[in-house]
Amino acid sequence: MTAPSASTPLAESLATVRRRLADALSAAGRPTTGARLLAVSKTKPATLVREAWHLGQREFGENYVQEALAKQVELADLEGIVWHFIGPLQSNKTREVADHFAWVHSVDREKIARRLNDQRPEGLPPLEVCLQVNISAEPSKSGVSLPDLPALAEAVLAMPRLRLRGLMAIPAPSEDMGAQREPLARLREALEALQDRFPKAPLDTLSMGMTHDLEAAVLEGATLVRVGTAIFGERKSPR
Repeated sequence: MTAPSASTPLAESLATVRRRLADALSAAGRPTTGARLLAVSKTKPATLVREAWHLGQREFGENYVQEALAKQVELADLEGIVWHFIGPLQSNKTREVADHFAWVHSVDREKIARRLNDQRPEGLPPLEVCLQVNISAEPSKSGVSLPDLPALAEAVLAMPRLRLRGLMAIPAPSEDMGAQREPLARLREALEALQDRFPKAPLDTLSMGMTHDLEAAVLEGATLVRVGTAIFGERKSPR
């Protein structure tokens, strides 16, 4: 596939999201390199991922293991592509994730972390991990609770094939900026507490902010924003 025209719908939407991120960083008084864009490509075809790669996007987030593995095979020729697993992770999928991803954002219990650690191939660098926090305490959401977070972080930090980088959350949605910022601020404060508790750990990542709350997340210190709909359009659930 040749490089796409700058006038394609994907090129235009990706440029718009990049401008949003740059404007949000400027409004927050943060450097332009303060937050990276993770393009959430779940349920979207490999052809769109390839087009985004040609437009300079390198990091992609996937929720469904088998769908992601098929894309990785099809896109194996793309240099520098980085795959993040951001969906709920079941025990029977940990080996495939440990084998084929660079990042996992959704570790929420020690059992899953230990399986990822034990199954990460020796020939690969340690798996970059974020702990998913149920920051809004929603019964329907995955994630470790804030009271249980320090113990889980300590356990993961002791696992040699994992590298604990930070925290991830999916707060309850809101259209109000103040309501959006409140749980994101709690996640930032939780990361700061872990940084104080484990000063030698590479805890530098706040994976938060999506299409609807990107600006609020950047104001609260997001370093990795996960945007799908605003880049690729509305999704259809896989069969």
